[in-house]
Amino acid sequence: MKKLSLLFIAFGVLSHASAQFEKDKQAVGASLERKYANYCQIARDIWGFAELGYLETKSSALLQQTLKSEGFTVENGVAEIPTAFVATFGSGKPVIGIIAEYDALPGLSQDSVPYRKPLKEGGNGHGCGHNLFGTASMASAIALKDWLIQSKRSGTVKLFGTPAEEGGGGKVYMARAGLFDDVDIALHWHPADRNIANPESCLAVKQANFRFYGKSSHAAGSPDKGRSALDGVEAMNMMVNMMREHAPQESRIHYVIKNGGLAANVVPDFAEVEYMVRDIDVKRVEELWNRVVKCAEGAAVGTETTMKYEIVTGLYNLLPNETLAKAMHANLTKVGGVVYNDYEKDFAQKIQETFGYQAPPLDMAKAVQPFKLSFFPASTDVGDVSWLIPTTGLGTATWVPGTAAHTWQTTAADGMTIGLKGMLNAAKTIAMMGVDLFSNPKLVEQAKIEFIKQRGKDFQYKPLVGDRKPPLDYRKGI
Repeated sequence: MKKLSLLFIAFGVLSHASAQFEKDKQAVGASLERKYANYCQIARDIWGFAELGYLETKSSALLQQTLKSEGFTVENGVAEIPTAFVATFGSGKPVIGIIAEYDALPGLSQDSVPYRKPLKEGGNGHGCGHNLFGTASMASAIALKDWLIQSKRSGTVKLFGTPAEEGGGGKVYMARAGLFDDVDIALHWHPADRNIANPESCLAVKQANFRFYGKSSHAAGSPDKGRSALDGVEAMNMMVNMMREHAPQESRIHYVIKNGGLAANVVPDFAEVEYMVRDIDVKRVEELWNRVVKCAEGAAVGTETTMKYEIVTGLYNLLPNETLAKAMHANLTKVGGVVYNDYEKDFAQKIQETFGYQAPPLDMAKAVQPFKLSFFPASTDVGDVSWLIPTTGLGTATWVPGTAAHTWQTTAADGMTIGLKGMLNAAKTIAMMGVDLFSNPKLVEQAKIEFIKQRGKDFQYKPLVGDRKPPLDYRKGI
């Protein structure tokens, strides 16, 4: 009888804890709903700023100002990046990091209408939804701050303002500077055309500009006195293209000639080619990269030119964490997807008519995709963070189903209610995930155990960019 009574007591305690969990999650959700109009305005403002990587002065300042007004301590200009910042609230463990992005893309200026209408011809636009990304991440951090105060819990929330995800690798330099060293768990999200929270991996990448220097001369009158830098580039390209036969199936090598000379009758004394090497395994990226460099060196020897190369960026692949992903998926399922009103349905249908391919049904926006291990065939600087601390993320339907990223159609949705509804769902999911992590030490512990097992005990982080400084000017002049 005594044992039975103890079982009833234990069941009652668990039921009370479960009920409290639900109340806490409802509380952070309600907090976000109350401030939704304000967050919509912030997201629209950043959408309008449309600032490129490392140039996000207004976007970064707006996020920082909002966080300061909410009681966060903000350190800006971190990792030698003027638009990077870390906003902190609370004290003690666990330390939960939330990642925010806010850079736009060149050439994707677009009004929030379902037909092609650039706000500025050739201008910038948020064709990857980072105006929503930064705002939702900030909103979830503020909701967690409010909940920590109300519940009188210990713990720390850190919002990482990470510039230049689009090719600039801002998080890599922040990781190298040790800014994530005291964080227990990192959370992130990304705009998408569906709702998904899977343990996901992606491609590691390394990128550089190879510059060849020769000797100019008259191409007809004195060709023997010239040494063509373009020959160096073409010889390198030929050798790398032959190398492809002997590269792993999963590898990708991309290149583009950025400068091939100025006139056909002048032997070019300068030429430049940009290379990117990708693979699912960061070690294989390094191995392939060394071979590409040897091709460049051989090309310089054979054409009697000289060669120098400059690393542009280097990113690790994402290290998935199934423990965290399961918890994130459960919270996303609780929040649900995006439900369109009549105006949004009409907007979405008109957007899909511009695709030129068969689009999935609009109902996909309100569904949550099944949980499974997944792979994203591109690269992100979140990968470096995921090799330093247990990390997980999600995507929400901020775009019309079937929309490809980096298109005017994404910019259009990111500036109106379809995108803003998805943004709110992301903020709610991350905030609820934060409640889980602050309330359940075992979840944090299990995530760390899986992380060490996945990464290996002897792992040492070596950024692929080496010791180069952040490329603050990589978008200037665009």
